[in-house]
Amino acid sequence: MKRSVDLQSDQAYAALLDALGRGRLRGSEFHAMPGLADILGFPLAATREAVKRAEDQSLLAILPKRGVVIMETGPATTRACMDMRAVLEAEGVRRLMAGGRPDLTHLRDAHCALLAEARSRPGSDLSRRALATDLSLHDFMATGLDNVFLRQAYEANRHRIAIIQNVRSFLPDRVVTAMEEHLAIIDAIDSASPQAAVAEIERHLHHTLRWWGVAVID
Repeated sequence: MKRSVDLQSDQAYAALLDALGRGRLRGSEFHAMPGLADILGFPLAATREAVKRAEDQSLLAILPKRGVVIMETGPATTRACMDMRAVLEAEGVRRLMAGGRPDLTHLRDAHCALLAEARSRPGSDLSRRALATDLSLHDFMATGLDNVFLRQAYEANRHRIAIIQNVRSFLPDRVVTAMEEHLAIIDAIDSASPQAAVAEIERHLHHTLRWWGVAVID
């Protein structure tokens, strides 16, 4: 019986992450537990366990006997999450490059194709595909974090950034500059210079924050 309950809790947690990532649950929203259970499609007991796990990762806050509030996405939180991503990715890149020159062909081709489209005749779903291409490079850099605890920290922060991105959407006007910044990171990694790669990661961080109207604190 316990295994069945644990499995349901895992499934409810996966459903919660999916709802956060897709924007069905948005930053700063309040949800009573029965309503949240309905959204996720799981019993209250499994939903409560999922909520506890999510609170441990700062994805939401539990209000005793009331419900939950989804993580707020103000400037301070946005800055902290993006800074954490940049720090972890810089370390991931250093470790990747220490193991030899990685194959970046697929990443470069995908970014160049999207950049060319954005500059000429962007499709109606450009923003959605741009986000997927954007994440492909960030996820690649994180593969260098060959440490289970660093990976866990990166994944938790990735979920927090997904909540932020649903509030601060990937506007079509941002696609060109974002792809250019990503290609600069790819070029720096390909040049076998960790210092150049880290500098481009930092530059991308600063441009993203400024685009979102979040003050950069040096």
